[in-house]
Amino acid sequence: MEQRSYMIREIPQDERPRERMIKQGASALKDAELLAILLGTGTRNESAIRLAERIIQECGGLRRFAESSWDELTQIRGVGPAKSLQLQASIELGRRLARSRLPDMIRISRPQDAADLLMEELRHLREEHFVCLFLNTKNQVIGRQTLSIGSLNASVVHPREVYRAAIRRSSASILCAHNHPSGDPTPSPEDVSLTRRLAEAGELIGIELLDHLVIGDNRFISLKEAGCL
Repeated sequence: MEQRSYMIREIPQDERPRERMIKQGASALKDAELLAILLGTGTRNESAIRLAERIIQECGGLRRFAESSWDELTQIRGVGPAKSLQLQASIELGRRLARSRLPDMIRISRPQDAADLLMEELRHLREEHFVCLFLNTKNQVIGRQTLSIGSLNASVVHPREVYRAAIRRSSASILCAHNHPSGDPTPSPEDVSLTRRLAEAGELIGIELLDHLVIGDNRFISLKEAGCL
């Protein structure tokens, strides 16, 4: 008779590890529940969670499980070659993460720092690109995103798009920049108006607009230094 595997989705809704992880976060799950998500399926006679509990038990605990070889894992009933490879891959990723370190983050302390970061990327573009740098409380860059690509003489971006992206990254502040394909970084009236709208929206939300740079051909203008902020 063909064996049937129990899928995690067959477990009652409030007991499913995936749904609990989405609602409560990974830290709320037990070791066996996290392992069950990696396994995906159980065996004919036990759910993925029960299989995960047995794997940890037969290995002698979580640390011994992490030290188990591919051969040792495949000898556990219910863990075939494919599942063993999945588990070995997850263990190795965990090891690499533990050995890794955060890259040095760029700190923005003056307009020139942001210009140095963005100049070569933006100065030769033939359309206006509106870019946002997202910063933490130490003014370190934690992310960047191009939010708009416009025509040769105008880019279109709305404050809600800018601050929606900033909120997603838990930004303490932002710095915006866009290029002028003409090479002349002189701000247009539209640039000044957008800067003021962004600053006002940031004050309401609690995410400061540090500056708005207009990038030209190896030149830039800070709208903050120009008195527009």
